[in-house]
Amino acid sequence: MKVLFLFVDGLGIGAKDPAVNPCCREGSGIFRVFSDDSGSHLPFDGVFTGLDASLGVEGLPQSATGQTALLTGVNAVQRIGKHLSGFPNRPLREILLEKSVLKKVREMGLRPAFLNAYRPLFFSLPEETVLRLSATTVANYAARLPFFTLDDIRARRAIYQDFTNNVLIQRGFDVPVFSAKEAAEIVCAAMEEYDFVLYEYFRTDRVGHKQDMEASVKVLTQLGEFVIHILGGLDLQRIVVLLTSDHGNIEDLSVRGHTRNPAMALIWGRGNLEVAGALKDLTDVTPVLLKVLEKWK
Repeated sequence: MKVLFLFVDGLGIGAKDPAVNPCCREGSGIFRVFSDDSGSHLPFDGVFTGLDASLGVEGLPQSATGQTALLTGVNAVQRIGKHLSGFPNRPLREILLEKSVLKKVREMGLRPAFLNAYRPLFFSLPEETVLRLSATTVANYAARLPFFTLDDIRARRAIYQDFTNNVLIQRGFDVPVFSAKEAAEIVCAAMEEYDFVLYEYFRTDRVGHKQDMEASVKVLTQLGEFVIHILGGLDLQRIVVLLTSDHGNIEDLSVRGHTRNPAMALIWGRGNLEVAGALKDLTDVTPVLLKVLEKWK
């Protein structure tokens, strides 16, 4: 068995209210799941559940602590006593450097990959600056895995956080435009080469903070098409696909910040019901995925 971990920033399970929740709008596709319809159907026999992102600490869930919990299995919020936004601080970096899921997969003798490509500036940064970037960056660094470049995008070995590459092109970079299908094909090819693939998508969180309904629906539609093409290109009898988040945001545009809603978790593939049953909060993700790999290793 292999694992594809799609981390989508700022995606919760919200109320069935099209006035504030873009997941209720036409085109939201696989993200049309709500807290009051647990029996709803997902394509490709997927199942969904919600993950507690508060982790026993008052306040709004935030990215640095939530992502650290997702990527390590450690209750980072309780460890530092608060929800922390932005990039990990020193205590969170220490957790990631020790417990990164990518590092753990590599220690199992398997092949992990963080599929996100980075712009050229990243590769000129000193180590101390790299370690002050995103949780996923630190998690990949901890595993001593290579970081993908724009050349890898051109060679179709990696994809950008905006998998269409439109953001890169607007900034003047010479890369091809990818359709959702073309980007999905790159992910599917990576699943042939690696045992565990992590991909991070955070445009959901950005449009959620802007409270822009039209942009939010567009992002969800495009992301949904991407995921559907991935699922259609994989052998789900030998791959578990987990799409989940670090906290809520885009599912409630009535507020500018994050929400206390459960983080959305969508699961496909062999044993997905068992996986869903074992996921209760953010700290369950890494141990459950490692267990999947260990069971079928």
